[in-house]
Amino acid sequence: MCGPVHCHNPIHCIVPPHMLRVMALRGDTSVQQMARALLYQNEEVREERAEHMTGGVVPEDGRTGLFMSSALARSVPERHVCNRRIFDGEGKAALPGNPVRSEGDAPTGDAEVDRAYDGAGTVFDLYSEAFGRNSLDGAGIPLTATVHHRQNYNNAFWNGTQMAYGDGDGKIFRTFTELSVIGHEMSHGVVQYSGGLLYQGQSGALNESVADVFGTMTVQRKLGQDVYEADWLVGTGILGPEINGRALRSMKAPGTAYHDALLGQDPQPYHMDLYVDTTDDNGGVHINSGIPNHAFYLYCMYLGGNAWERPGQVWYRALQQINNPMATFHDWAAETLDAAIALFGAGSHEQVMLRRAWRLVGIAC
Repeated sequence: MCGPVHCHNPIHCIVPPHMLRVMALRGDTSVQQMARALLYQNEEVREERAEHMTGGVVPEDGRTGLFMSSALARSVPERHVCNRRIFDGEGKAALPGNPVRSEGDAPTGDAEVDRAYDGAGTVFDLYSEAFGRNSLDGAGIPLTATVHHRQNYNNAFWNGTQMAYGDGDGKIFRTFTELSVIGHEMSHGVVQYSGGLLYQGQSGALNESVADVFGTMTVQRKLGQDVYEADWLVGTGILGPEINGRALRSMKAPGTAYHDALLGQDPQPYHMDLYVDTTDDNGGVHINSGIPNHAFYLYCMYLGGNAWERPGQVWYRALQQINNPMATFHDWAAETLDAAIALFGAGSHEQVMLRRAWRLVGIAC
């Protein structure tokens, strides 16, 4: 599904295998070949993903990425210095490519380069200013990205060390340097450096869901949107002009993001009663992530305000505390409840509404 094939790091892509399989069945000859090639690449790297779980890194202040209040986060911005490095892949598979823009450089005029640069800065600001985290690893790692990866490449991915963005083929997919995609894929790095969630079954679906949660938060914070103003879509605008759909996923209404003759019907469930048991997609990691996604959306609707404040702080703290790479949905729900209690107190409105949100998606905790 993703490249490069010989990369020795875990790779997380934005376009899910279930979508590629439908294209491999329904597309014309060229589309079938494209989809099968991406699926083949996915099989090549699958075992390598499991072998490269990365533990947490202790930030400079001695913390392990645990919750820092907004006031504390704002008090140390000088210690969090963004370091972006954008490369031009020039249509080739090798990474990272030709360096084209570094931190502080003026815009290049290449829209893909400049969107990748600006988007990485927006993600950095979210984690630094809202969560007190110094870059993806908590210790100031440079933010490296390659644009124009391969020819007409229909995907974007985090490979364990950097981002890579294809240009799309202009028909099925357009640009992949869309902000929710950037936020999603870079957040896989945060999950990786926070102890990781095994990319299989429910823990893998949580890995995908956490990336969706922080990807949508990236967009909302950039646009100054509260939870009621946001569209809660992941991958808005990346589908081609003739594709019937709004995005890759909807956290507000899982299963409704697209319904297209070529791509099929969005298969995401919103409730455990609709959980999809499958061996495809590492046990449905891109499919069943709709359930915890919807729980976060409901929680935000109950609390109101900005997603990166109370609900986001609960999710971020839970990610730092869970210490269970094989966590189930129930494990994650319980951890978020513990986080809500730690942050806001037992019996608080934040805890009560969180329990209600989890019950509405079929998870009692």
